[in-house]
Amino acid sequence: MAFACLSLNAAAALSEPAASVASDWVKGFDNQARLVAGQAVRDGETGLYAGVEVAMPEGWKTYWRAPGDAGGVPPDFDWQASENLASADVLYPAPHRLSDKTGDAVGYKGGVIFPVRLIPKDATKPVILHGKIEYGLCKDICIPAEADLKVVIPPNVGASAELTDTLARVPQKNPRSGVDPKLDTWHFVESSPKPKLVLNVETAFPDKVDAFVVAPGGIYVPLPKRVANESGKAVFEVDLSDDVDIKNLKGKPLTVTMVDGKGQSETTITLK
Repeated sequence: MAFACLSLNAAAALSEPAASVASDWVKGFDNQARLVAGQAVRDGETGLYAGVEVAMPEGWKTYWRAPGDAGGVPPDFDWQASENLASADVLYPAPHRLSDKTGDAVGYKGGVIFPVRLIPKDATKPVILHGKIEYGLCKDICIPAEADLKVVIPPNVGASAELTDTLARVPQKNPRSGVDPKLDTWHFVESSPKPKLVLNVETAFPDKVDAFVVAPGGIYVPLPKRVANESGKAVFEVDLSDDVDIKNLKGKPLTVTMVDGKGQSETTITLK
């Protein structure tokens, strides 16, 4: 009687953990983009994630979800052409304030991975992730960029250390004690001489911490400006006197993101 059996190589392959996956690079003008995907860990929980990776030469930058006072194009992600995908939630690593002669922008230099939390419709089947990505790039000139990216993610896809590392740089909603800066107190001044939002940020690095405020629906909020450093704290003010519709801001959740080089966090406040 003949018995079917696996070869040693096939058996070894079956015993090895599945690998993470990546699409081919799509090259544009002075940049390239691709999708990576795998299991990754955030806040101690493992989940399925993809990442939109944008690579740029030295000196080029791309933008955060709110590009700053100097203008710029925030990234836009369209996943409608995907298959077996229930939801895709794009997350943003902590950004940096990027200052030049045109003003202050908010974003990333050299490269960035935007992690995307994926929920399949059927976890036993592959996810065909198909993204149409638009983003802005800037050096001496600013240009729009786009990439059509596609990757097949098997249900047994392996772990991605790269995505776990990227997720560690996404601002925490629950600041880690002794690690992440956090919003200690804040208040809204509506009276003269000018309306403003005052943020008191607790941090171990008052001279390095930065803060950013984002309103929903693309409502404009100026970049905070540092006005004081204290022991374990930095004070920022947001000037709401020019080009700001305060009535439109009131009652809406404003996300405050804080970054100090060691950690990052975010919280939500509401003007009343």
